[in-house]
Amino acid sequence: MPELQGIGVSPGSAAGPVQRLAPPPAIPPRRAVISAEDEKAAFRAAVASVSADLTRRADTARDETAAEVLRAQVFMAEDETLVDAVLELVDAGADAPRAVTDALAVHRAAFEAAGGYLAERASDLDDLRDRIVAACLGLPMPGVPDPGHPFVLVARDLAPADTAGLDPATVLGLVTAEGGPTSHTAILARTLGIPAVVRCAGILDLPDGMLVSLDGTSGTVETGVSAGTAAGVKAAEVAARLGRAASTCPGRTADGHPVALLANIGSAKDLTGEVEGVGLFRTELLYLDRTEPPSRAEQVAAYRSVFTALPGRKVVVRTLDAGADKPLPFLHMAGEPNPALGIRGLRVARQAPDVLSTQLSAIAEAAEGTEADVWVMAPMVTTPSEASDFAASCRSAGLRTAGVMIEVPAAALRAGAVLRGVDFLSIGTNDLSQYTFAADRMCGDLAELLDPWQPALISLIAACAAAGAEAGKPVGVCGESAADPHFALVLAGLGISSLSMAPRSIPAVRESLAAHTLDECRQIAKAALAADSPESARAAAYR
Repeated sequence: MPELQGIGVSPGSAAGPVQRLAPPPAIPPRRAVISAEDEKAAFRAAVASVSADLTRRADTARDETAAEVLRAQVFMAEDETLVDAVLELVDAGADAPRAVTDALAVHRAAFEAAGGYLAERASDLDDLRDRIVAACLGLPMPGVPDPGHPFVLVARDLAPADTAGLDPATVLGLVTAEGGPTSHTAILARTLGIPAVVRCAGILDLPDGMLVSLDGTSGTVETGVSAGTAAGVKAAEVAARLGRAASTCPGRTADGHPVALLANIGSAKDLTGEVEGVGLFRTELLYLDRTEPPSRAEQVAAYRSVFTALPGRKVVVRTLDAGADKPLPFLHMAGEPNPALGIRGLRVARQAPDVLSTQLSAIAEAAEGTEADVWVMAPMVTTPSEASDFAASCRSAGLRTAGVMIEVPAAALRAGAVLRGVDFLSIGTNDLSQYTFAADRMCGDLAELLDPWQPALISLIAACAAAGAEAGKPVGVCGESAADPHFALVLAGLGISSLSMAPRSIPAVRESLAAHTLDECRQIAKAALAADSPESARAAAYR
């Protein structure tokens, strides 16, 4: 049987029988509507049922990131604009399932046209459509199968509600035909510790029950493997996980060079197990889908819950990373033709400076009386003056360690000048890839351009690391690339001082670093920099 190739997005190996995602409900032919009020009542009951189910899933989700994604879906399901559009179509003679489908098709087109974050949410609307239609028709919810044994889940793509509810004890691995390295599927798979491959052509042609093995780092899927091979892969992965779980030592190379391994979190709930610290505390989860900003007291409580959990350890707080591509109703911001290139990240402070000043003062207050080493960084910084102005705002608020994220090529190219005004840099490789290659990070058809092994991206990372070495200031990476055990070798060899990732990814990265000396990492990085393609760059780390 052929070997299939996709993009590895969640490290680890898995093997088992294929089981495909249950299909969405088929919409029956348009039926005559006897009573518009009955159709409206059926629609309202379906929305209430779906919202209750998604809320339950959010309340029982294994991590806060998954919970917030599901709550956002509830917000969309109950959106007055959508509800009114469906009701108007019913008044015009449509039945409830057809009205839901047609109304959400309009919303989906608008999301895709907006690009960026909203384009990513288009698949969320598809999931809402299928769930509400199923509820209207009295059919079972579409979603993950339950064959009664562990399996490798195969799908065209997964909705957030499906991914968030996956049980790693049952779903051995995940392979999708669509999606990308920064999709919800990829991020949540990493969070759950499930090996995953996306953009795998041909995967939907495999029949249920076929034995496959997959490598969530290389993106390779072996089809039609023997039962003995599958058992060997499973045994090796179990042994590797047990070995990684037994080690809690700080990150370092084989010859003792330290590389801090930090966690990406959205709240204190994401702190599972012992970690060296937090390299990315996403604060936007406090703000999303709200008509009023969180109060200062609410922010203080949320930040302090993280700080008190990590005495003596570093916590890097990212200020609000939102804007036109992550719409916040309370900001009352006008629509933009290209949200990814508009008012987002630190730029929001141009129009709403009080949002940033309130957040900085809340972080400072939350840090008081705790033993955490609190650092603060701003997203979407472009120029040295923006960086120095942000650092001045932090210090005015009483925060002594201020840095910025490098997500824009202009900032990477002038990293030395940026560092003159701040204490550290943190490279967000997801957005840096997007802007470097002019490739929307949510566009699956351009996923190969968003491969972190692209030599041009590695060159920008190297420039930032060199600027940090010259200035004597730390430079970390908090993009999803940090979770790749092999790419971590490149980053260490370039001089990156810390790697931040989903907590479940840390053991595999720790193990990879511990197996190589710093000189070996430098040789791997040198070869990757000299490569002409991501394939040859990757080969340098797999030799």
